[in-house]
Amino acid sequence: MPGANVRAWAPGAPPGARPREGSGYERAGHREIQGDTAKFEQAIADRGDEFAQIAERARAAGGIHHRFGIGDGFVVIVDEWQSAEDFATFFSDPGLQAFIGSVGAEPGPPEVIIAAAISSPDQY
Repeated sequence: MPGANVRAWAPGAPPGARPREGSGYERAGHREIQGDTAKFEQAIADRGDEFAQIAERARAAGGIHHRFGIGDGFVVIVDEWQSAEDFATFFSDPGLQAFIGSVGAEPGPPEVIIAAAISSPDQY
């Protein structure tokens, strides 16, 4: 993901190592994007069809789960993908980046965290 501040982790890997393809774990991705949250919320209301089309493309590219959260001046995106590589390829698409900018994101790289998704007894 060009320009993104990416932190990644894989089980058994040293700190800072990139998750390897075929490790048997899905990847949980978390992005924090600074921007105009009122514009973002309005875009969800006005451009829902575009968001839905992006979701369809994401699922076809390896996306498993997707959710937004809004804070004070930022949007958090929590995804689960089949692989870190699928996520990186999808998220670095110039068309997607243009869309993200058009719905309120500030210019500049997002904070991206990629980790292995695991199951736990308290999961819901």
